[in-house]
Amino acid sequence: MAQYVYTMNRLGKIVPPKRQILKDISLSFFPGAKIGVLGTNGSGKSTLLKIMAGIDKEYEGEATAMPGLRIGYLPQEPKLRPEQTVREAVEGGMEEVLTAKARLEEVYAAYAEPDADFDALAAEQGQLEAIIAAQGDAGEHQLEIAADALRLPPWDAVIDKLSGGEKRRVALCQLLLSKPDMLLLDEPTNHLDAESVDWLEQYLARFSGTVVAITHDRYFLDNAAEWILELDRGVGIPYKGNYSTWLEQKEARLEQEQRTEDARTKAMKKELEWARSNPKGRQAKSKARLQRFEELSDYEYQRRNETNEIFIPVGERLGHEVIEFENVSKSFGDRLLIDNLSFKVPAGAIVGIIGPNGAGKSTLFKLIAGKEQPDSGTVKIGKTVKMAFVDQHRDELTDNKTVWEDVSGGLDMINIGKFQMASRAYCGRFNFNGSDQQKKVGMLSGGERGRLHLAKTLLQGGNVLLLDEPSNDLDVETLRALEDLPRNAAALPDVVERNLLLEAVAVLREQQHQLADA
Repeated sequence: MAQYVYTMNRLGKIVPPKRQILKDISLSFFPGAKIGVLGTNGSGKSTLLKIMAGIDKEYEGEATAMPGLRIGYLPQEPKLRPEQTVREAVEGGMEEVLTAKARLEEVYAAYAEPDADFDALAAEQGQLEAIIAAQGDAGEHQLEIAADALRLPPWDAVIDKLSGGEKRRVALCQLLLSKPDMLLLDEPTNHLDAESVDWLEQYLARFSGTVVAITHDRYFLDNAAEWILELDRGVGIPYKGNYSTWLEQKEARLEQEQRTEDARTKAMKKELEWARSNPKGRQAKSKARLQRFEELSDYEYQRRNETNEIFIPVGERLGHEVIEFENVSKSFGDRLLIDNLSFKVPAGAIVGIIGPNGAGKSTLFKLIAGKEQPDSGTVKIGKTVKMAFVDQHRDELTDNKTVWEDVSGGLDMINIGKFQMASRAYCGRFNFNGSDQQKKVGMLSGGERGRLHLAKTLLQGGNVLLLDEPSNDLDVETLRALEDLPRNAAALPDVVERNLLLEAVAVLREQQHQLADA
């Protein structure tokens, strides 16, 4: 095998309006490497994978795969044939080997024909067996294991009727069963429960090919990544090691950057003092010193564009009664999802709801929000409670508006609870600064859409936050900021136990429920 399976030479990418998101990236990818890609939302991570997958061809420089390299790509919104069943879609990942097996049976039968050409049949048999051997054990047993581990819908379910999360799990299963030489995964852990993520980690550890995965699941990066590629201000910076190792190396690099910037600032001050006190004589020396000052002034020092904190407007004061369930049960058809559930959430608590897909987490949210009623038992919501709900689908965003318009409604000043605030300053609190506020919502990355939806929801000024998959697509810095939410709200994040630090965890599994300290 070649020393490198993929190479980039001075790769660059410019997006409207003339913003360079990738700049002079030169990298080589080792066979079998497991690489996690990190960077702030909008830094070009998904664009990089599209270039590697051969989908985006409008770039500068070179991006070259090893000849014959089979690349498999999971986008954030995979395209599946809507008329297919789940089984038909998944088997699409095994199409080559299934076709080879079917043809091999025909070849075996052809040997019994009176006029059989044994030499031709033997040659074709060898080719077919080579295809099957190259794919390994990709039979019915492996298909069932993958489908169960990824919590796929029933085999006969039609793709067009599935939710976005179900489609992603089907597409991921299809891709893994195709066994390419290189996997390009854009947020593979989105819409997976904890057990499915654990299975995926083990699968990738056994996978002999190269993996390049965009993810902000820090536990996943710690367990599965051997390298971290950070996209920082357009530059690709590789680090050897997992997420924890990357944090240590990055801290050292940022400290060195700050020392360099401090020295530059000090030199600028000296040059400025000299320029102000310089006598009009000695023009040659004056010209040289002024040129030096201009060089220092033009130095491209870009501060990191990170979300260090999330602005939570102060909500109305919560009373002692917030959320209480007493012997609540809920069924859909013949399926019992919640059975005799009782718990109480006090003011200021941060509770995570975890459990396998289909265990009733979203149903629990709907019961809290009043969108569903229990079959038995009571749900009590305190009189002072005002809920703000961040859902995972981002349906309330308006694609043809700018970020600023979608948040502000075109107003320079907006009301946040009892206070007024400049709308552009509010957008800046969510890391939408300058020209970012003029971006069309439809052009935002998945992570940017997540931050925008968070900004719009928190603008409502609720004192109880319901967060359904809040970590989907958000960058690491924003996830850290979510963990530092102030205690004026009771936050109920759904399925975020791998990414957010929680004080209590509600575990839902087969109608058996438990609330425990985290």
